[in-house]
Amino acid sequence: MSIYLNNIKLPDGLRFSDEFAWSPLAQATEYSLTGALIVEQATKQAGRPITLVGGRTWAWLTRAEAAALKELLNAGDEMTLTLHDSRTFSVLPAGDDPLAVSPLPPVRDSGLADAGADDWLVLESLKLLEV
Repeated sequence: MSIYLNNIKLPDGLRFSDEFAWSPLAQATEYSLTGALIVEQATKQAGRPITLVGGRTWAWLTRAEAAALKELLNAGDEMTLTLHDSRTFSVLPAGDDPLAVSPLPPVRDSGLADAGADDWLVLESLKLLEV
């Protein structure tokens, strides 16, 4: 199965890099005047980071696909992320620049200064927040 952000198909080679790095438990500790440890904890309601990491050998998309993805992220609306294993998450773009793409290293000189809609880019990372 493929990965989708709303109706945009993402490269199959993306991996959920911080899947096990987040904990829903929020905890604050401090010491009282007597030296006793005071622990307060609660369950986080939202905000889990979801970082999908690609790379030059397994996560390519066309310039047109990258533009459509950037437009979707710039809207700032809540989106549905569907992973390979059919898990779904309601997400928002994370931070000011959630999409990192770079040109695919050329095999030969295309002769064009500007990339066309069909030129390939490498999807380095896509940063989202679960809401």
